[in-house]
Order: sequence, then C-alpha cells, then structure tokens
Amino acid sequence: MAHINKVVRSINLDGETICVDVFARPDGTFGFDEFRRDPEDGRGWYSIGHHGTATFENSDAALEAAKAAVSWLGDACSE
Repeated sequence: MAHINKVVRSINLDGETICVDVFARPDGTFGFDEFRRDPEDGRGWYSIGHHGTATFENSDAALEAAKAAVSWLGDACSE
C-alpha cells in the first residue's frame, strides 16, 4: 500500500537513524510520528513513537505536540 500522507517537515537526530516527521493527511489534518532506521536493514524507516493517529489542525500544532512527546526533539529544533 502506498503512503498517502505528505511529509511537510522531517527533523533528524544526529546520526540520521531517528527522525520525527510532521505530515499532512489527504483530509486536511496533520499528524506526526517518530521513526527509526537501521543502516544494516534495507527495509527502511519504521515507527517507534506510534503517535501517527493523533490529529491536529495545522502543522505548527503537530510540531508542538511532537516536541512535548519526543524527548530529544526540542533540542534538535532549536539548533
């Protein structure tokens, strides 16, 4: 199944194996999730945060909720 959400912002933790994506859904709502990838595993990114079902009216609200939910994200956004 193809991904239907469009990533509007992606913030990587140093090392680029963990990230948070803020995304827009086709219905006009926004969300976020935390993902991980292991370089030795060719399957790509997978959710480790399991925040993807939360719904927000705009990308700024989704990002603020992500900062509250993901411990490292606040520091990464201030750099």
